[in-house]
Amino acid sequence: LLLLTTRQMNHQLRVTSPIPFWIMISMMLSGLARQAAGFQATKTVASTLSKQTTGLRSVSIQRNLPHRNRICLFSTAADLSPEKKLELESQIKAKGDEIRVLKEGGADKAAVAPLVKELLALKGQLDPSILEPKKKQKQQQPKKQKQQQQKKQQQEDAESDFITAREVDYSKWYNDVIRVTGLAETSPVRGCMVIKPWGMSLWDKVRTELDAKIQEHGAENAYFPLLIPKSFLSKEAEHVDGFAKECAVVTHHRLTAGEDGLIADPEAELEDPLIIRPTSETMIWYMFRKWINSHRDLPLKVNQWANVMRWEMRTRPFLRTSEFLWQEGHTAHATREGALDDARTMMENYATLCEDLLAMPVVRGVKSPSERFAGAEETFTIEALMQNGWALQSGTSHFLGQSFGKAFEVRFQDTDGKEKDVWGTSWGVSTRLIGALIMTHSDDNGLVLPPPVAPVQVVIVPIPPKKNDEEGKIAMDKALDDMVASLKAQGIRVKVDDRDYIRNGAKYFEWERKGVPLRIELGPRDLKNNVCIFKYRAGEGSDEKLTVDLDSAASTAAEGLASMHKVLLEAAKARLDAGITEDVTYEEMKAALENDEASSYNGSGLYLVPWKCNAENEDKISAECKATIRCYPLDANQAKLHEGKKCFYSGEDATHMALFGRAF
Repeated sequence: LLLLTTRQMNHQLRVTSPIPFWIMISMMLSGLARQAAGFQATKTVASTLSKQTTGLRSVSIQRNLPHRNRICLFSTAADLSPEKKLELESQIKAKGDEIRVLKEGGADKAAVAPLVKELLALKGQLDPSILEPKKKQKQQQPKKQKQQQQKKQQQEDAESDFITAREVDYSKWYNDVIRVTGLAETSPVRGCMVIKPWGMSLWDKVRTELDAKIQEHGAENAYFPLLIPKSFLSKEAEHVDGFAKECAVVTHHRLTAGEDGLIADPEAELEDPLIIRPTSETMIWYMFRKWINSHRDLPLKVNQWANVMRWEMRTRPFLRTSEFLWQEGHTAHATREGALDDARTMMENYATLCEDLLAMPVVRGVKSPSERFAGAEETFTIEALMQNGWALQSGTSHFLGQSFGKAFEVRFQDTDGKEKDVWGTSWGVSTRLIGALIMTHSDDNGLVLPPPVAPVQVVIVPIPPKKNDEEGKIAMDKALDDMVASLKAQGIRVKVDDRDYIRNGAKYFEWERKGVPLRIELGPRDLKNNVCIFKYRAGEGSDEKLTVDLDSAASTAAEGLASMHKVLLEAAKARLDAGITEDVTYEEMKAALENDEASSYNGSGLYLVPWKCNAENEDKISAECKATIRCYPLDANQAKLHEGKKCFYSGEDATHMALFGRAF
């Protein structure tokens, strides 16, 4: 390219002595070396050299840069005669003075503009680059800039082990705890998370405990397809309306190579598209029709542990993700009473699971008509209160009436010989219980796990003897074996952290963050004194280390863990009681919730108020202060506390006591 452009330049300029090729390269490299730091964008050498400058015998190779950073192999001004340069400079000065006088005299832009144009033309004769249009640097769009900042912040957060304090930003604290304790992290699929081993072990504890309750309830485990024909979903009108916007749809059954990579094969389009299950009522009731013929087949109760997909626009780990894990139970009954009793019983099973396993008290209630499950006649719910004053729906049980039985023509022959439609229920809890667990007990140091749900209830951190102390090592190994055996005999899940590549201080820090209820330290000096050191994560005595006899360590640990669970449950109950406000007007609630955001700590909490059931007013309140009816609490409504009271919003006679509040 350089050779060709050299020949072209020599020909165009008609120079008497052609510029040698090696001189061209030497001059170019010299200029590049001096100015390389200033380059950002360039014009090609060939296109620049091909330009001719009228009346000049030299060519300027220019870069699209400020004038001070340009490389000039040949100076245009230098080749002008002295007389010509003086003449141009004199004209430029005169034109500049003329413009200045006009401006000082208050002339408008229209009058000055032609003179400015003439001035630029004169200057262009000295330096033609002045006349070249300057490229404007594209301004970054605010939205793109914001996205980049968010992405950068997420990357920085992912690499940090810092936990934001709850009072600073409760939402960020929640995400930090999940990250630094290794519960879960984001995946390449939008809205989906990777549940890591420590997080999965928590779900396994929930699953084990709940599965025993489900089996005792009379339900048997089964598994149903992940893909559901779209036509199935259309059979129950309310059901399809409730889930239509959340469904992910499979429309083709294979891919093929296209111009830009793999594409859905146009010839492989499905006649009946498939829905990735948002819930399994339609598929299970299709199968119930095959399995149910007589009253002898009832009640029929099945349960499945599975994943489901509900497309979410705004997600939070564990609380709201596009894909999540859950269990869903489905039952069919001969009578209305049998189905209602089943739904209430499962609500109670969920409530006791939360209290006994997670140390998390809940409010038992029924949903308002607007908040019911799509296609249900009644939805029973348990609502928990998080530390920031927001509610979290933690489990639901639905009385379906006969809607699904009729939609799928599930009928049975009763004892009187007549064919009747069956009554149904469905009920479930999901991995959002892990989110509830985090936000109920954890603190600024990390997770706090109630002992029953902790994957590791006791971690033993031994302090090894000196390297040459063989007797000490033998004694330490025996003491550890004895302690582990005695703890396991008490039914305690125990782990010995004997990693020799991590300092003990780092181990203490790690297990405290992971929420292990009890840490036991054992060193050579402790062994000689026949003692060990206890450090609880929470509860009574958690502020200091306790010295405990080795002989009674296991029984002391069992008592301490039971006490810790009790303390956590009582503290959560006290927070729930204090977090429900009664006897308030709508304006008072609205003012309190006006700035109540998820990131706020110690928020306003929940409000128990008399209410006239009205879907339109419910929507208005949601629009005005973002509060929703969490439930109609069973205890308050069974006690008929609403009787004789006026609705706090409409002023009409109240029909219920309603629990309002913000919710995740």
